Amino acid sequence: MDYSTTAKQLLEKLGGEKNIVSVTHCMTRLRFVLKDEAGINDGQVKAISGVVGTMRKGGQYQVIIGNEVAKCYNEFLKLGKFDGQGGASAPAKGGNPVSVILDAISGSMSPVIPAIIGAGMVQVLNIILGWILPADSPTLQLMSVIGNTAFYFLPVLVAFSAGRKFGGNPFLVTAVVAILIHPNFVALTGAEGGINFLGIPVTSFDYSSSIIPAILTAWVMSYIEKLVEKITPAFTKNFLKPMLIILVSTPVAFLLLGPLGSFIGGGLASALVFIQSHFSIAAYIIMAAAMPFIVMTGMHWAFIPVVFGALETPAGESLMLPAMLISNLAQGAACLAVAIKSKNSRIKQVAGSSSVSAIFAGVTEPGLYGVTMPLKRPLIAVCLSSGITGLIAGIMNVSASSFASPSLLALPIFVHAEKSNNFVMACICAAIAIVLTFVVTWVMGFADPEDGSGSDPAPADEKKTALAGKAQAIGAPVAGKAIALSRVNDETFASGVLGKGIAIEPAAGKVYAPFDGKAETVADSCHALGLISDGGVELLIHVGLETVRLKGKHFRSHVEEGQRISKGQLLLEFDLAAIAKEGFDTVIPVVITNSDDYEEITPVEGRAVNVQDTIIQTA
Repeated sequence: MDYSTTAKQLLEKLGGEKNIVSVTHCMTRLRFVLKDEAGINDGQVKAISGVVGTMRKGGQYQVIIGNEVAKCYNEFLKLGKFDGQGGASAPAKGGNPVSVILDAISGSMSPVIPAIIGAGMVQVLNIILGWILPADSPTLQLMSVIGNTAFYFLPVLVAFSAGRKFGGNPFLVTAVVAILIHPNFVALTGAEGGINFLGIPVTSFDYSSSIIPAILTAWVMSYIEKLVEKITPAFTKNFLKPMLIILVSTPVAFLLLGPLGSFIGGGLASALVFIQSHFSIAAYIIMAAAMPFIVMTGMHWAFIPVVFGALETPAGESLMLPAMLISNLAQGAACLAVAIKSKNSRIKQVAGSSSVSAIFAGVTEPGLYGVTMPLKRPLIAVCLSSGITGLIAGIMNVSASSFASPSLLALPIFVHAEKSNNFVMACICAAIAIVLTFVVTWVMGFADPEDGSGSDPAPADEKKTALAGKAQAIGAPVAGKAIALSRVNDETFASGVLGKGIAIEPAAGKVYAPFDGKAETVADSCHALGLISDGGVELLIHVGLETVRLKGKHFRSHVEEGQRISKGQLLLEFDLAAIAKEGFDTVIPVVITNSDDYEEITPVEGRAVNVQDTIIQTA
């Protein structure tokens, strides 16, 4: 795979260097923070060779590459100056508290996953070496240190990641959280009689390997940093600002947030023990069968605090890790069946490599997004077989005693000191998951795509493809003066890289639907809309330039993603005067992002337009 070509095409389809705030990567995905993601055409990105799929989540535009994501990332960095640290994610829209909390945990944990998976696999190797070397072997002891360090200092790793997630200074957050595991702090708080700070008792907790205290500290420090920023004079910010942030944040961390996080972690562990005691078998079945959908949302890593809490108990962890073992192996077996049975050369290649990564490395995203989900029936086979195997695992009460991404190579994590047959039971479940899923996938079959098509397009995609290219008149979404798109003071729009169209200098702060169709994308900051008409036109309406920085201020959306819209319907309101007063250009680019589907696109320029006046004609 030539990832230099993949990277160049990604840069083009994502709006060029000026549209990219930052890029980083995890185990399988490139994670972009974009100035404006409303105009990105997912279909065009997915069509790039080497791209398995895309996802929009937590203010990030995620491009799924697979096991060789680091190669693609390195090629991408050669194309421009990007902040490899990843930057802060865009603020999420209001949602239910549970989804917001899970997103915060998942977003904080995702960048840390490679470190703890690597350390987990060292622990697996250490278990194997323990069968060969004596317990007092210096090599074994040093290997134990290597495998345990990432877990011991996990709060420090999470602190840095969470600091970026919440938009604070990650180095200051790390410095404060590191205090909680400093040897002198541990000695002082653990001394007989305890210790107090300004007369307030400091509760003693073991914060090593903890997660929630670090995330809570990073979240609160993001607000403390903003407060200190406001009250410190400009000429003192270099020295006074960081000092005040540390002085204020550290007592808050060890007096309030650390103990609170420890109580929450203990509560989660107790809840897991309760589930294991009363609903054990049902939990195995549900988690194993639902794991592909949990992975789709990226929420599997949000359960890490629960996993680590359970691993500290004598019973071990018997919810997530056994379910992930079953689901990962089932995903790999389904891909293996597809690779053998398919006549499509591209599907065979993707499915074969995805099978290896899922079975031996526990990395399922390539198979999930590139094989089983597009082909549908193999995904059903994965869920069905995983649920059945989960029932068997529940009856056997399989549990993990250490952490690694579950796979065949990581099976030693199921070696349990108190349950001698646990490892054998895990191996039996692994074999059942692989054999059963392979057979069910083979018997159920799948609609094998024609060679070169890649996968079965969903019905909506078929409809979109059939309609694209048909003539359609597009009405003005806002009243004002129509001008050429090339006159917009933004190279991304003016160059036409996002597509052809027009721009409007607005006379009023209301945006109306220019046609009947669907609101496909609504920007988190409500400054941009991605619409698709019943005739197949994919339209971007972008209110102002760089207005994403307002983070929703002065905007009010009247439509949600996926909602049906009717021509003339009010979609968005914005305070035109307030936006202009804050120094932002208020011009509104209106761009057809699937311009390549049309032979001719004729904009109407240089005159005043009212709402619904024809501004673009396609042919």
